Amino acid sequence: MEHPADLQNQELELTQEQLTELLQVRRDKLSVLQAVGNDPFANTTYDVSHYSSDILSAPQPQDGEHGMQVSIAGRIISRRIMGKASFAHLLDARGRIQVYMKRDDLGEDVYDAFKTFDIGDIIGVKGYVFVTRTGETSVHAQQITLLSKSLRPLPEKYHGLKDPELRYRQRFVDLIVNPEVRDMFQKRSRIVSEIRRRMDERGFIEVETPVLNTTASGASARPFVTHHNTLDLDMYLRIATELHLKECVVGGLERVYEIGRLFRNEGMDAMHNPEFTTIEAYQAYTDYNGMMELAEDLFSRCSIAVNGTTKITYQEQAIDLTPPFARVSMNEAVRQATGVDFYGCATDEEAREKAKALKLEVKDKTASRGKLLAEAFDVFVEDTLIQPTFIIDYPVEISPLSKRKPTAPHLTERFELFIAGHEYANAFSELNDPVDQRGRFTQQAHERAKGDDEAMMIDEDFCLALEYGLPPTGGIGIGIDRMVMLLTNAATIRDVLLFPTMKPIK
Repeated sequence: MEHPADLQNQELELTQEQLTELLQVRRDKLSVLQAVGNDPFANTTYDVSHYSSDILSAPQPQDGEHGMQVSIAGRIISRRIMGKASFAHLLDARGRIQVYMKRDDLGEDVYDAFKTFDIGDIIGVKGYVFVTRTGETSVHAQQITLLSKSLRPLPEKYHGLKDPELRYRQRFVDLIVNPEVRDMFQKRSRIVSEIRRRMDERGFIEVETPVLNTTASGASARPFVTHHNTLDLDMYLRIATELHLKECVVGGLERVYEIGRLFRNEGMDAMHNPEFTTIEAYQAYTDYNGMMELAEDLFSRCSIAVNGTTKITYQEQAIDLTPPFARVSMNEAVRQATGVDFYGCATDEEAREKAKALKLEVKDKTASRGKLLAEAFDVFVEDTLIQPTFIIDYPVEISPLSKRKPTAPHLTERFELFIAGHEYANAFSELNDPVDQRGRFTQQAHERAKGDDEAMMIDEDFCLALEYGLPPTGGIGIGIDRMVMLLTNAATIRDVLLFPTMKPIK
């Protein structure tokens, strides 16, 4: 495994000797500054009046005119030294802008000091806005302050920071040198803000539930285990927020949601990271149909918020997020794809024979029709669902927290939303029968005892809460990381996580 410094050398196209020399030169410059009482790290504040985008979007001064006075701060990302005058580009939180430095305006000492500044240094500039002869809006500097010294060179302009492994490990550099990365994370923030805005407008309240739990439940997933020293108790990082949120509904908070991190000790790939962000929401007196409408609203509104339209392109596939989305039962979707009607089979044995004919790998020799249907869906249907599609009416065997369909007790009022071949949301008409719920938890416990480490544990607190009465409730969970991937055309989940989980380099 390569050392981070070696990886960075590749991006900078520097030898180790050249990098060592550059690092030493920058440290020597810092020592000189500190020796004469100009330590850049001693600065504590700087009065910023404008960002680059404010200046560039404001009415521009006419040729030869002085525009508004501004005070800006940012990182030097390029510069041209030309005798008595120089240009530089500064990068701030909202973009980049050109700065013009003239020796006669700054004074010889300040101008000479500027010429020793390096790419990556952070400076403050006070001056007036003007337009250059080439038509570029710029700031004519009247005062310059070195606010922070960069002791390590940025990646070279034309090669940049391209190695994905290094980009994820050094996201701070990635954000500096790749403007499209900054834009993507700004869009992520707008997506989360839009979700909150829509939920608040719908009368939901945002709550917080524990990350540390004594029981891993609310989802089928392998948990992370930790230890509470004071209580001398093993605990689990939460795999879902579902059960605590439904307890809130029992308590009379009829519309609640939480945006937060979940932790599942599972595999990593383009769509999975061990810690990820979701929104889970629960609404009393509605069902999974109400949750479908909520999902349509959130996806379409968030798309408009960051893209200006519900018609997007994801990985070269045209996607239309305009409501309403298609609705297809799981059994019908599998029947259309394979010709097999699993619920048309008279017995589970007949269904297992059908599964064998489809060459499904079914490890459980006693698998029921419901489990076989779910397996067939995963293999033959999921990755074919390109346009937004609600797959509804899931088998009860794989839906331990969902209410049964009154007209078909072997099915549940559950859906998952699929777009571009991947799952984005999971929702139920919530099971509120405490007897049925305990029975399903017990069945999950049997599965766990047989070796299924993703089966749910019995949550006694939740069972107790249900006995006090949960009103008819619809609930939904949406993967925010995946939503951001979709709406920003990101190929992998690590692209939309500021700091994805990485194995340390030894």
